[in-house]
Amino acid sequence: MEGYLRTAVLLAGLTALFIGIGYGLGGQQGMVIAFLVACGTNLWAWWSSDRVVLGMHNAEPIAPESAPRLYQMVQGLAQRAGLPMPALYVIHEDQPNAFATGRNPENAAVAVNTGLLDLMSEAEIAGVVAHELAHIKHRDTLLMTITATLAGAIGMLAQFGFLFGGRDQEGGAAPSARSAPCC
Repeated sequence: MEGYLRTAVLLAGLTALFIGIGYGLGGQQGMVIAFLVACGTNLWAWWSSDRVVLGMHNAEPIAPESAPRLYQMVQGLAQRAGLPMPALYVIHEDQPNAFATGRNPENAAVAVNTGLLDLMSEAEIAGVVAHELAHIKHRDTLLMTITATLAGAIGMLAQFGFLFGGRDQEGGAAPSARSAPCC
């Protein structure tokens, strides 16, 4: 439950920040637009961010028959941790890395780079996977993926403000958007 509470506090705080930026850029209308965008982003982040992260890394699902030892290892570690078996993915990159993603243990995934599989022993891989499973158990994956998604949304809003300029208290163009006197 603590993971969900941390995530709720994060979402509320970032939504408030988003609304504040919207107000600064566009007054009350900007605030309303920013609130609606924040709500949409929150929902999208909750339901889709894990698939987006896996897609960004070109992660491919691992079937039990394609990597039986790795699959059995992850399955055994998940059972010992009291977790359902996460979806297992491989990323074809030489850099040794692994990460976990997902909004809850029932919708979690663990991705492992081929560089990690080639470089480390089975015991070392088990240690890395156990670490990723700990992130799933403590709901850190939800917090991390939503944080990254909302940070991207705030960056998008900042770009929007940069492109279109802000508004002053009377609704006019902000000083940075006005023409500067010549010479």
